Amino acid sequence: MGLVGCREEVRWLGEEYGTSQRRACGLMQIAVSSCRYETTRSDEELRVQLVELGQQKPRFGYRRLHVLLRWRGGRVNHKRVYRVYREAGLSVRRKLRKRLVRVGSPRPVLTAANQEWALDFVGDAMASGRAMRMLSVVDVCTRECLALEVDTSFAGRRVTRALEAIVAERGKPAAIRCDNGPELTSRHFLAWCVERGIELVHIQPGKPTQNAHVESFHGRLRDECLNVSWFENLWDARRKVAAWRVEYNEERPHSALGYQTPAEFARRFGALRSPTAPCAPQIGPLPSSAVPERSASVV
Repeated sequence: MGLVGCREEVRWLGEEYGTSQRRACGLMQIAVSSCRYETTRSDEELRVQLVELGQQKPRFGYRRLHVLLRWRGGRVNHKRVYRVYREAGLSVRRKLRKRLVRVGSPRPVLTAANQEWALDFVGDAMASGRAMRMLSVVDVCTRECLALEVDTSFAGRRVTRALEAIVAERGKPAAIRCDNGPELTSRHFLAWCVERGIELVHIQPGKPTQNAHVESFHGRLRDECLNVSWFENLWDARRKVAAWRVEYNEERPHSALGYQTPAEFARRFGALRSPTAPCAPQIGPLPSSAVPERSASVV
C-alpha cells in the first residue's frame, strides 16, 4: 500500500474507532510527519491546462494529454497528470462492446460415432499468393476426418452444402461444436441446424481449447501437409489435401487411438463396443486374430 493509501487508512481509523493519530501511524508503519504533511504545491494551473486540452481533444486520454503538455514545454510527472486528470472528471467514457454470453457446460461422454462433430477453418496460401481456406469436420469420438473442403472463401450455404454431403453418407450428428465465426452464426446455418434437429455448441470467444480435437487435427494437417506442400492453384490444393485426408483416415496411426488408424478404430469400436460403454480412445490393441490385414507399407 502506498503512502496515500496509508494516510487514508489512518484517517479512517481515527473517524471510525477514535484511534489517536500516533497510534494509527504506528499500526500502518508510517511516520507521523509523513501523515501530517500538507503540500503547498497547487495543481490549479495544471488543472486549467488539462481542461483546456480536454475540451480541444475530448477523446484523448491522460497519456496523450501528457504528451501535449510536454510539447508545450511543461515538465510534469505522468502520475500527477493522471491524478489531476481524474479529479477534473476528464476520463474518457468507452462503450463496451455487447457480447452474447454463453455459459459453458461439461463435455459429454461420447459413446458412438456421430454424437459430436467438431468443425473449424484453417487458412493457407497458393503459389500465386492468393489466400485459401479449408473447412475441416472431425468426428470427436472416432477422430475421423469427415470432410476437408478447400476453397477461397466459405459462406454459410457453402458450409451447409459440405455438411449435407456428409449427412447423406453417414447420417446426421447429434451435435456440432464450432467457434463463433460469421459463417457459423449466420441465420442460414442456424436454421439448417434447427431444421435437422442438430444441437449447435458454440465455444466461448477466445477459447479454442474448448474445441481441442479439431485444433489438434489442424496441427497435424499443417505440419504434415500444408507446410510440406506447394500448391500451384486451387485444384492442385484440393487434390493434395484430399489425398492427405485419405492417408490420415486409412494409413496414419493415431497415438490417442492406441496407434490405430481412425478408420480402423471406427470399425472395431462400432463392432466391439456396446452403446452404453464410454468412448475410450486410449484402448489398447485387440488380439492379433481380430486385427485386419494392412498394407506392408504402413509403419
